Amino acid sequence: MGYRWLWGWVLAALMAACTTPTPTAAPATATPAPTASPIPATATATPSGPRELVLMTHDSFSVSEEVLREFERRYNVRVQILKAGDAGAALNKAILAKGAPLADVFFGVDNTFFSRAIREDLFEPYRPQGIEEIPRAFLLDPEYRLIPIDYGDVCLNYDKKYFREKGLKPPETLEDLIRPEYRGLLVVENPATSSPGLAFMLATIAHFGEERWLDFWRALKANDVKITEGWEDAYYKEFSGATGSPGTRPIVVSYATSPAAEVYFSEGKLTEPPTGNVLGKDACFRQIEFAGILKGAKNRDLAERWMDYMISLRFQEDIPLQMFVFPVHPKARLPEFFQKFAEVPPEPARLDPARIDANRERWIQEWTDVMLR
Repeated sequence: MGYRWLWGWVLAALMAACTTPTPTAAPATATPAPTASPIPATATATPSGPRELVLMTHDSFSVSEEVLREFERRYNVRVQILKAGDAGAALNKAILAKGAPLADVFFGVDNTFFSRAIREDLFEPYRPQGIEEIPRAFLLDPEYRLIPIDYGDVCLNYDKKYFREKGLKPPETLEDLIRPEYRGLLVVENPATSSPGLAFMLATIAHFGEERWLDFWRALKANDVKITEGWEDAYYKEFSGATGSPGTRPIVVSYATSPAAEVYFSEGKLTEPPTGNVLGKDACFRQIEFAGILKGAKNRDLAERWMDYMISLRFQEDIPLQMFVFPVHPKARLPEFFQKFAEVPPEPARLDPARIDANRERWIQEWTDVMLR
């Protein structure tokens, strides 16, 4: 989805991304309220002191201390969070350690790497308690090796002030971006080095098809698109709409929740987002993040309890303010500002994870040949 701690570090998560199927309904929007712990009352502690559960994940993972400690107290366990780089790098490390896993549970496989993770046979099947509550659109693995946890959308953000002052209508579709009036206004990330950059490239493939997507990128290049290596440079250095940014480009590839995050992290200075989203058909790409129990996990019983916990309401309701993405549980209550400002694209781009896995590297190389050579 980015989204975390600068607040930009918070945001870089999505997507750590990521990425395809669309939920059948938007998340619940009831007013937040305390949720009872879903952990079974029969859980017992060991007399010898805390055991250790290792969670391997990407650098953008976050969970509140309160929610983490509740799990630890209930099971007399210490959760070690092993952060291993971005989503792709973390998965690569898990693959290299196959047979002697570095952790019990892995979180952060998204739908752009889903088929690769399944093909590498990294995960044990486990059907968590409460999985029947999760919409079927998120359940990509019928064997329950990878369980959906959250989702978010990579979208184009635009600077409202720029377009208002210029008397220019913000773009509404991908096709708009190559029109002459938007020349020199867009900044995107390199899909070879950036999760949102990859997601946006995939959105263009889904929308234009294999025959035309590179023609679209050639037209963007002719229309003076700027390319950065990562989301932080694009959003905080080149984009004119980010708080405190010196940037001059009023359109950026970011996240659908970025406008809501601008309000939240202003600490009351903003009552409306300074940025908006381009929500036309296929202009956004949905990233879904999954978790699974690694084969050879030392603490299989604790790993199962952690998987149960991650799809429980207690954990799911913690997700929006920790990682600025949506929980997959439809009954999870959202923070008020999320309800008000976090948009869900009506028609995000879709690509089958197996198709992404089969073509990802070729597509990136073709993009590189067109855009950077």
